[in-house]
Amino acid sequence: MQQMKESAAQFFSLPLETKNTVAVRGDSIQGFGHHFSGASSDKLDWAECLLLFTHRVQDRNMDFWPSEPPTFRHALDRYSMEIARVTKRLLGFMAADLGVSDGDDAVKGQSMSMHHYPPCRRHRDKVVGIPPHTDSPALTLLLQVDDTPGLQIRRGGRWFPVRPMPGALLVNVGNILEVLTNGAYGSIEHRVVPDAERGRTTVVMFQDASADGLVGPLPELLGGDDARARYRSIGRDEYTKGHFVAVAQGTPFLHSLKK
Repeated sequence: MQQMKESAAQFFSLPLETKNTVAVRGDSIQGFGHHFSGASSDKLDWAECLLLFTHRVQDRNMDFWPSEPPTFRHALDRYSMEIARVTKRLLGFMAADLGVSDGDDAVKGQSMSMHHYPPCRRHRDKVVGIPPHTDSPALTLLLQVDDTPGLQIRRGGRWFPVRPMPGALLVNVGNILEVLTNGAYGSIEHRVVPDAERGRTTVVMFQDASADGLVGPLPELLGGDDARARYRSIGRDEYTKGHFVAVAQGTPFLHSLKK
């Protein structure tokens, strides 16, 4: 964890021309750039972002993996494998809680998104770190590099700050897990608000538990008389396209799947 934190901080401290050597290009969504806030947003992005596919290994495009700092590639390789191991255990605990089987291939995809939010002292009402949203994959594991606040979660119509804890990983339930568990585990709406005085850097690992086939409630959870499906099942490609369209429009995609 410490090496990953140091590598992330060092990457964002590099000159812009160095970071742009791994900039997003062509049709790829991998690489360095600014966070995409959606076409409906009336606020300016206030974050730098590096997005990479990390698992499966054959999905990695090393053209987008920074060679600076020199520790980065090794640190991310090791960290991504450890996060996959942690995720598998978490999903196993959740499966046991629900009384369903946990397959050996539960973790079917993984990507990493590093963010740096510079301090914003003026016009704070006109910028956004990350706008309100829920995550698409099954689980999100967030490692905070520093102790700067900024993450907020929504509950009961109100926003609550999440205080950073040294040495901790923040685990967030995503939309796919809500659908797979038929609502037993709910995805969490959250946002990032830039701090006025200090920058904030995070390493976020997105873990997918349904990389192919259908996205829908697990059949094992629909066996009882009262256990009706709360979400419709759709193909994985349709789910992915629908998610990105919803992000662009600033609408909650999960609502469209509810019966």
